[in-house]
Amino acid sequence: MASIPAPNPISPPIPVTWWKRPKVRRRGLAAALLLCAYGGGLSYGSWTRVCAGEHCPSISRLLGPGSGQTQTSKVYAADGRLITELGAERRTVLPLTAIPLALRQAFLATEDKRFYSHHGIDYWRIFGAIKNDLLSLSWAQGFSTITMQLARNIFPEEISREKKLTRKLKEARVAVEIERAFPKDTILQLYLNQIDLGAGAHGVEAAAQIYFGKSARQLNVAEAATLAALPKAPAFYNPRTHPERAVRRRNLVLGLMRERGFLTPEESELWRSYPLVLTANRTNYGDVAPYFVEWLRVQLDARFGRDLYDGGLRIYTTLDLDMQEAAERALQSQLDAVEAGVYSNGKFPGRTTYREYIESSKASGEDHGPFSPYLQGALVALEANTGYIRAMIGGRDFDDSKYNRATQALRQPGSTFKPFVYSAAIRAGHPVTEMLDDSPLNPPVMQLDSTPWQPKDDDDTTLGMIPLREALYLSRNLATIKLGMGLGEQTVIGEARRYGITTPLPAYPSIHIGSHSVKPIEMIAAYTAFATLGTRAEPVGVLRVEDRQGNILWQPAIRREPVMDPEHTWLMVDVMKDVIRRGTAFSAVWKAGFTLPAAGKTGTTDDYTDAWFIGYTPELVAGMWVGYDIPQRILEHNAGGGRIVAPAWTAFMRDVYDRRPAPPDWERPDSLITREVDWSNGYLATPFCPQAVRHWDWFYPGTEPTQACPVHAPFGVGVSP
Repeated sequence: MASIPAPNPISPPIPVTWWKRPKVRRRGLAAALLLCAYGGGLSYGSWTRVCAGEHCPSISRLLGPGSGQTQTSKVYAADGRLITELGAERRTVLPLTAIPLALRQAFLATEDKRFYSHHGIDYWRIFGAIKNDLLSLSWAQGFSTITMQLARNIFPEEISREKKLTRKLKEARVAVEIERAFPKDTILQLYLNQIDLGAGAHGVEAAAQIYFGKSARQLNVAEAATLAALPKAPAFYNPRTHPERAVRRRNLVLGLMRERGFLTPEESELWRSYPLVLTANRTNYGDVAPYFVEWLRVQLDARFGRDLYDGGLRIYTTLDLDMQEAAERALQSQLDAVEAGVYSNGKFPGRTTYREYIESSKASGEDHGPFSPYLQGALVALEANTGYIRAMIGGRDFDDSKYNRATQALRQPGSTFKPFVYSAAIRAGHPVTEMLDDSPLNPPVMQLDSTPWQPKDDDDTTLGMIPLREALYLSRNLATIKLGMGLGEQTVIGEARRYGITTPLPAYPSIHIGSHSVKPIEMIAAYTAFATLGTRAEPVGVLRVEDRQGNILWQPAIRREPVMDPEHTWLMVDVMKDVIRRGTAFSAVWKAGFTLPAAGKTGTTDDYTDAWFIGYTPELVAGMWVGYDIPQRILEHNAGGGRIVAPAWTAFMRDVYDRRPAPPDWERPDSLITREVDWSNGYLATPFCPQAVRHWDWFYPGTEPTQACPVHAPFGVGVSP
């Protein structure tokens, strides 16, 4: 049997891994130490050099009043409701104690869970971010703490948002300085009042107002989580434009709050099921009365300068929000009706409508400058006694054209100018029953360019001799021109100046029928003198301006100027009542059911390029203009102010007086006297005058007729006067 060889008594040595050899380990350790030293030196050098040469901002800007945070100025309506804010950044600063605990916890859970334990830099978060970035081979994972975000938001010019290591180092350096200078609660307060939360909102209070229509003090947990979801990407998670994304991100925040112990699992589930309820109040978007706001902004900028945009001023205006919305509804509906062909047999030929423009020209980005190609309108409503502007519309679309047609435009007033002619006549002692000649000018008046001017009325008719009262309420051109020429152009110009018209008015007969341009706001404000029986009020838009502490910085005075005594003014008002009761605005106002005490005047220019109606009650004056920015016919035929503007005035006034008591009628001065007059000739009526021409009227003492009618006599035999 073969023998089995014995094993080799000497076994080969077990091999040792090279990196476990003592010599290699010593060299590796030395290299690691050198690398760490080099890295530490590089890091220290970068840390010290990144802010060399004043490349980092100084936190001294956080030590001054307001903690370095600017605040927008807030614009309020007359009842205290917020209209808009003025400033580069919409912000309202709240103390930390006023910010709900749930809102603070939502931001801490989402943005910086170790905020109260680190000193500006969260090293654990840095390591985690580096690990994730290496695994994803990207620079996607951030590690900014709340303090670092604050540094970036407070100093956006010095610390850019580029994804560079130098930017992160600057953030970290400034964050450490902030942590050394301020307690944690102050830093959190600064952050919550500074953070960009989209839609122009900076800070939680502004965001709460914009998205939820209430103060941050009133937010519930779900709403707080919605705001805390925004810093990651405000536009992407905007709850108004991307509600589904916002809800998903909100629910993630609620989950983080549960993980941090801020919510129980039951509370987290409860708030995850809470619906996203956003405010529908458009006052939070700055699109209420934008023409009024811009008109005020220009005035306030001249007075307060930069403080208007970053000083946190409180501007209390005269605007009535309900009245403003009623005005917008009424005017827009009327313009839509005109463009829809309601006043032109279902057609609106040869014109670009607003809807067509929005759907085509505007969508293509066409720039037409400040003037629009579609039908425009303007409106101003004033409290008669004070001049307080209760509503203002300067155009149809502020985003498309910021040109304010109520305050900047110069438009021919047409027949709305005629009351100044008749006011001058009544002031001079002309009775309202004086007979005026409504017949063609003979010879025609020569114009400045030496061409003959032969005006006419819209209906191409003449009425012969008619009473002054009838000439005004029927808006007769020829009778008015002859009356004005008899008074003299300078007299009429002087009368218009009394009523507040400041634009140039050449001394030429055509001014009597409103051929020279005026500013609509001046024209409308002039009628406050009629509404108040003799005292004109200048338009006022601001009640007062306060600073952050509530100190009054400016309180404009009410400016009122006497124009005419109550007796003569009452006669003018009574004649202008007839414009509504039986004149050019009868169908659109009185017949339409608005029978409250009111008076006014329609206005139409040659070729129907401008249409007006200015009407008033004893307490409110409202005027409207309709036309094209570059004058052209509104409609081919019959586009008078009584037809296409007065209906909007009626709709507006009816809306206003549905919410307020009916005004008392104007009180007639006791000194006025009444007489029965023969309407066909202006003499005192006798029992022999036909009943159809007998008319009772009012007179300033000394202007009443004294001679009995010589025309109508017994048996129908009379003598011509």
